[in-house]
Amino acid sequence: MIEAFLQNWWLILIVSIWSIFWKGMALWKAAQRRDKWWFIAILILNTLGILDIFYLYVYARLIDQKKAAENKIPKE
Repeated sequence: MIEAFLQNWWLILIVSIWSIFWKGMALWKAAQRRDKWWFIAILILNTLGILDIFYLYVYARLIDQKKAAENKIPKE
């Protein structure tokens, strides 16, 4: 088992960099938006970037679009 890790160290490095990049982006966005529960989930769960990408490109964009639509509606 250890030999497999030593032979494929470059794959582990690539996956680690991928995961750290997406986790950093998602944590930064969650902190800016003050999404405490998303921040905790992203910080604790290691999903190789899947949860992080979901937060950035689905949840955060959906909420931002809703807020933008609310701001465009003239208040009576």
